Amino acid sequence: MKKSIRILSSLLAVLLLVSMLIGGSVASATNTVTYTNATEIYTYVRDGYNQGSQGPISITKGTLKSGFSSKTVYLVTLSGTELVLNQSTGVLTDLLSGFNLNNVYYANTVNIIKANVPRNANLIIAGHSLGGMIAQQVAADSGIKSRYNVLNTVCFGSPLLAAGSREGTVRRLGDVSDPVPYLSGSLFNNTIWAIMGLNREDGGYGIRGITAHNQSYFRTDLWGRYDVTGTKYGSAKLILDLDTRVFYQSPVIDW
Repeated sequence: MKKSIRILSSLLAVLLLVSMLIGGSVASATNTVTYTNATEIYTYVRDGYNQGSQGPISITKGTLKSGFSSKTVYLVTLSGTELVLNQSTGVLTDLLSGFNLNNVYYANTVNIIKANVPRNANLIIAGHSLGGMIAQQVAADSGIKSRYNVLNTVCFGSPLLAAGSREGTVRRLGDVSDPVPYLSGSLFNNTIWAIMGLNREDGGYGIRGITAHNQSYFRTDLWGRYDVTGTKYGSAKLILDLDTRVFYQSPVIDW
């Protein structure tokens, strides 16, 4: 009897050890990344420039940590102008979004969020150039605001839109040599507010405006002082589960 008990105890110990090892391997296999500054968010947004092979929109589940606060969030990234067949990231969308008018990219983004993010979830929306304008439209969309909590909108090299009441905090980052953030379909936005609402850094690009528009935001010496919410000298960080990242197409459709 005692021998049987010893054998059973040994088997249980082995099973427990195997269970711990399996659990450990699963935990270590979690594909997460921690971002602490705006440059890293910009790099993540840039993945949307993929010639339409994956699409300009992506959604990733993660955790936003700021001080003692920790919130589950969904990061929505939107890349900018890209001339791709049957993808709504062309010049027409630039014009429509710039004047805060309905457009396919905006509509697709709203529909994709509603279809893939659970109600009442927290959102962070980040975009470059055209993507930043779409992000502002989404943050002001009544359907999005009624279903979700838009915490932050981070725009890289994007004009300010008169997009109505945008939920959460909007941060626009713009190199002083990047001309795009100063463009707007609103005469009011073309004046003082478009400048005062812009967080500017000088990358020394001079007249190389296009280079500044595309390359400045990769630089940690300029934008590493801005946290993941676009706040200068902020301390918020974002832990993303890369296994949850999904890209979405934004096809051209008839209105």
